[in-house]
Amino acid sequence: MAVAGLVLAAGAGRRFGGPKALVTRGGALWVETARSVLRAAGCAPVVVVLGAGAAEVRARAALDDSVLVDNAEWATGMGSSLRAGLAALDDSVDAVVVLPVDTPGVTVEAVRRVAGLASPSALARASYNGEPGHPVLIGREHWVGASASATGDTGARDYLQAHGATSVPCEDVAVGRDVDRPEDLP
Repeated sequence: MAVAGLVLAAGAGRRFGGPKALVTRGGALWVETARSVLRAAGCAPVVVVLGAGAAEVRARAALDDSVLVDNAEWATGMGSSLRAGLAALDDSVDAVVVLPVDTPGVTVEAVRRVAGLASPSALARASYNGEPGHPVLIGREHWVGASASATGDTGARDYLQAHGATSVPCEDVAVGRDVDRPEDLP
């Protein structure tokens, strides 16, 4: 089963004060950390969608083993990044694990747990104390539908809910909270 990874790292991070792909914590850029978590969990290839600050991310981040995709429509929200990332995957991939760059508490174990359900028909997402979170697993059979429903900053949320995505409890191995502002950091 070929499971790709997809890092959504195109946003401007207006509430954070700049692109979150360029935030450094623990000596690494968040975009590098997200890519590394997916890679360590066995995802290949790993696609990284860039937008705001793309030139600086390319200059500063060690992403040589990733497929970099520029999202010209990044300002419209995460939905356009999801569409761009899914479009970059080829026919050899059966499913993709999606991880936004602003979820630095997601661990390799959480990705492995969600990716363990991979199949072309799979649809799953991590949950934390009963609340849906990331990462999200989207099987190939759902790419067209997920892309069509991905608008603004909601990404595939409505699609996942409407199609009964399997909930995968991960609160024992990760923190799935999005970090929108510096004060949200643990």
